[in-house]
Amino acid sequence: MENTRRNFIRKTVVGAGALGAGGILPGFSAKSYARIVGANSKIVVSMMGVNSRGKALAKNFSIQENCEVAHICDVDSRAVTTCIEAVKDRQKIVPKGFEDFRKSLESKDIDALVIAAPDHWHAPASLLALQAGKHVYVEKPCCHNPREGEILVEAARKYNKVIQMGNQRRSWPNVVKGIEEVKNGAIGRVYFGKGWYTNNRGPIGKGKKVEVPQWLNWDLWQGPAPRKEFNDNFLHYNWHWFWHWGTGEALNNGTHMIDLLRWGLEVDFPVKVSSNGGRYRYKDDWETPDTQVINLDFDKGVSMSWEGRSCNGKPIEGSSVGVVFYGENGSVLIPSGNSYTIFDLQGKVVKEFKEQQKIDPRDLSNPSEQVDALHIQNMFDAITNGSPLNSGVDSGFKSTLLVQLGNISQRIGRSIDINPTNGHILHDTEAAKFWSRSYEKGWEMKL
Repeated sequence: MENTRRNFIRKTVVGAGALGAGGILPGFSAKSYARIVGANSKIVVSMMGVNSRGKALAKNFSIQENCEVAHICDVDSRAVTTCIEAVKDRQKIVPKGFEDFRKSLESKDIDALVIAAPDHWHAPASLLALQAGKHVYVEKPCCHNPREGEILVEAARKYNKVIQMGNQRRSWPNVVKGIEEVKNGAIGRVYFGKGWYTNNRGPIGKGKKVEVPQWLNWDLWQGPAPRKEFNDNFLHYNWHWFWHWGTGEALNNGTHMIDLLRWGLEVDFPVKVSSNGGRYRYKDDWETPDTQVINLDFDKGVSMSWEGRSCNGKPIEGSSVGVVFYGENGSVLIPSGNSYTIFDLQGKVVKEFKEQQKIDPRDLSNPSEQVDALHIQNMFDAITNGSPLNSGVDSGFKSTLLVQLGNISQRIGRSIDINPTNGHILHDTEAAKFWSRSYEKGWEMKL
């Protein structure tokens, strides 16, 4: 099975030229892929946060021939053991385990930190890695709040290191081609884009204060966040639905779709943002919306909308997740996988590129290992050869910010006006309070 995956990745990157003129990714040729696949020098990585998505990433990084996963870091001792077992047969070395990722960063052997810890850790851990001289691969969202994203953008420049955000669709070949169709006028002038995510998540109940499990370092799990007592319904996934650590479905899955819309519509910052919704399905401790519609208007005469339904999984356009671009002459659909379809104004299919690999967007840990490897290799080529990143922190933060602004609008209960030159909130002191957060003493982000 591992050889099959390796062969797929090798054939995909080496055969990139067959997928489109100039290679499968903008500015990223088949030749540049061939230089690094199977190269003698390996990029040595440390993995932080390996309970679910992090373990899937560790497995993916471990089968890249130009990479070694040397360290596995998690505050859950069980996750460390499980992840080491998952990757040790995929590569030649057995990784070392760490409870505290900062100990891993002290190693001169580590080239990059891969971060899949909870959202409140993404920016602080990225900054610590940069300051330790490491490159960073950070899962979306790149930050818990807007100010953290601004700091990361500054830090990438100051420390001159690579930061790739894990919105992997930026490297999926047919998604890239679909976006190029939108930009190149396949449906004429494009003026509206819609994205969505649907699922059938169950309730999380009413949590009880209990003793911290012996396998968990709860203090380090909280890290930069102000301290709270441990509840039995926080871990491991439910933290997404608490504002203190998480960012809701909007940034959990909405970031991917908003990023595609921003990419295709070629916009940066909006002029107005609004959000409607709430926690409707169950009566429990879940704080963020389970039903949400975010609308963003831009001064280029375009707008976009994202619909999230965490607890009603009825698909839109036949897909549980996706985007549609609407233009003068038709529409372009990019559904859950590595594919796209162009329709005319009557809904007739004009052109279609279907995926060859099955992708399950509701797989919480590893929906698309094979094509995600292209995103990893793009980062490696940026480190090794200085090639452009497909989702550097500049771009990643802009997309993250759009959804964060939607959440801010949701939390204050009204629309907010935005400065289109920098994304900052205008004339609203209540909304501006959510631009940053408070930190546990000693954990503040400092350049």
